[in-house]
Amino acid sequence: MREIKCPKCGSVFTVDEADYASIVSQVKNAEFNEEVNRRLQELHERHKTEEQLAIAQVEKDYQEALNKKDLEIKEKESKIGQLNGKLADAEQVKKTEISLALAEKDKVILDLKSNISESESRLKLAVMEEQRKALQSLQDKDKEIAELKANAEISRQKAVNYVNSQKEEYETKLKMMQEQVDYYKDLKTKMSTKMIGETLEIHCSTQYNQMMRPLLPKAYFEKDNDASGGSKGDFIFRDFAPDGTEYVSIMFEMKNEADETATKHKNEDFFKKLDADRRAKNCEFAVLVSLLEPDNELYNGGIVDVSYRYDKMYVIRPQFFLPIISLLVQTSKKSLEYKQQLAVARNQSIDVTNFENQLLDFRDKFGRNYRLASEKFQTAIDEIDKSISHLQKIKDALIGSENNLRLANDKAEALTIQKLTRGNPTMTELFNKARETNRAVEEKE
Repeated sequence: MREIKCPKCGSVFTVDEADYASIVSQVKNAEFNEEVNRRLQELHERHKTEEQLAIAQVEKDYQEALNKKDLEIKEKESKIGQLNGKLADAEQVKKTEISLALAEKDKVILDLKSNISESESRLKLAVMEEQRKALQSLQDKDKEIAELKANAEISRQKAVNYVNSQKEEYETKLKMMQEQVDYYKDLKTKMSTKMIGETLEIHCSTQYNQMMRPLLPKAYFEKDNDASGGSKGDFIFRDFAPDGTEYVSIMFEMKNEADETATKHKNEDFFKKLDADRRAKNCEFAVLVSLLEPDNELYNGGIVDVSYRYDKMYVIRPQFFLPIISLLVQTSKKSLEYKQQLAVARNQSIDVTNFENQLLDFRDKFGRNYRLASEKFQTAIDEIDKSISHLQKIKDALIGSENNLRLANDKAEALTIQKLTRGNPTMTELFNKARETNRAVEEKE
């Protein structure tokens, strides 16, 4: 509000900003018109003075030229008088020269008259030229004045149109803001605390469906009905790239209460729950749409970043609901390429990790199989060693048996009838008789 003092009666009265701006605009327009008229009057008077000075100067020049010519004529006449005196003095001496002098005199007079006539003609032409120039200058000045008047009128009209436009725009915005204030005041007076919160949700949902849904056809914006974790938010917003990659997600919480509510809440009372809901639903951002603390200048100033308390969290009034979605969508789109590159790098990292895991698994299995095979091989080696030892024993036994057989063979080969009957006369006699009998039989045959 502004106070204005009447310059006549001295009384002081109060006007709002719109009336004050209107009064200032009227005063400025009146002063502007008065200034334009004053300047036009000054230009007209100045050009009139210049015209009078020019005419006076031309007349002065003309008079000076005439005076100069009169002076020349007087000088010539003085010379003629002197010549006449000389002629009179020399009349007796130079009679023969009188006619010549007179002829010369007549010629000079004719030349002088001719010069005077020519000078008068040039002077008249000069005067006419100066008058023409003065008239042209006046016409140019009049044309310039007309152009200045036209430009001044155009500028004044533009200024008036601009002021009217600004006034209409301001009045329209003021009317819209007043309607919005009246709307929320009406909501506060007519509805309970619970209904106010639900109406705020409906308001935001309607705003989104009317304005943002056509612009973000692939986006997801629905109420959060999943309370399996023990808590839930109000709305979840997600949008996706053409390839299906999610590049932005927002958890919304709407809070309000009626003026007659006994216990007044603060915005920060809901930060912790909102952050927990954001993390539980795997959302990147958290936004509290609040009508709490209506007199707090911090929250009335626009989008409030409270990331110093909870990561990627913002507090807004309902009129900033659509702007913050647009802001976060545009910001996240710029980082989408980096997310896609990160996803490719992550997939590559997963592939490398899988390869390393498979290699480690192969190495473990190979080591286990190698260990088992080594143990079996060692067992086989031990068994072979045992078999070799057993076979060595068999070999030694066989070698021992062979030696015994060889000795037995040797003994058998060395055994003769003489050795068997040696020291046994009975057996010797019997073998002798048997040999004699065999010889007798062979002889008969």
